[in-house]
Amino acid sequence: VQLQASGGGLAQAGESLRLSCGASGRGFTINAMNWYRQPPGGQRDLVAGIGSGGRTNYAESVQGRFTISRDNAENTVYLQMNSLKPEDTAVYFCNVFAFSPSTRWRHYWGQGTLVTVSS
Repeated sequence: VQLQASGGGLAQAGESLRLSCGASGRGFTINAMNWYRQPPGGQRDLVAGIGSGGRTNYAESVQGRFTISRDNAENTVYLQMNSLKPEDTAVYFCNVFAFSPSTRWRHYWGQGTLVTVSS
């Protein structure tokens, strides 16, 4: 399973950005889809997740500002980020928990996309 993320960039505080991450490959089935982020000098933490049935969960710091969604037909997960704050500055990584005949169930990671929010 290969993941390709896009949509990062530079925004001012209060603005919005939308991240996308598409999964490709052969013969795989995706369960959970997640977004993580890693700020400069910091650790990688979960931002938001969405299960196969659409149930979502969010980090407290983004609750009410970020929305995660998925398009199962396109194997794509989105992260709509509104009311951005400078502390949202980080590299954002998409992550999926997927099954493939060769590797069974495991987590896959995208390459990361940088989001920079200026004050």
